[in-house]
Amino acid sequence: MATPKTTIKVFYDGACPRCIADRRWYEGLADASEGVEWVDITGREAQLRVIGIDPYLALTELHVQDEAGRIHRELDAYILLLARVPKFAPLAWLIGLPGLRPLLSHLYRRWVLRRLKRSGRL
Repeated sequence: MATPKTTIKVFYDGACPRCIADRRWYEGLADASEGVEWVDITGREAQLRVIGIDPYLALTELHVQDEAGRIHRELDAYILLLARVPKFAPLAWLIGLPGLRPLLSHLYRRWVLRRLKRSGRL
């Protein structure tokens, strides 16, 4: 019997259709959603502040709280989440490469800001 994974919390924008689709995709992966608690940040500004997450940044960057309570943001959050799925561990490693990381971070931020602007939430 496999040892259960420790639980991490993924804070996502429940008002974002793409974010919801990404969550469903992740949950559909074999054994991926075990140990992952999904928290919709919509309307939870006070709760986010209590755990040290700026509500604006929560809209513009993925946040993941690890089992020790540490908050990981943006690409660090994606790396933590993807590394939990064995077939995506190489992708998590790739995202973290020093030469690739700044480019991916820039592209991610542009995509998120464009999404928020289109939806009138920026």
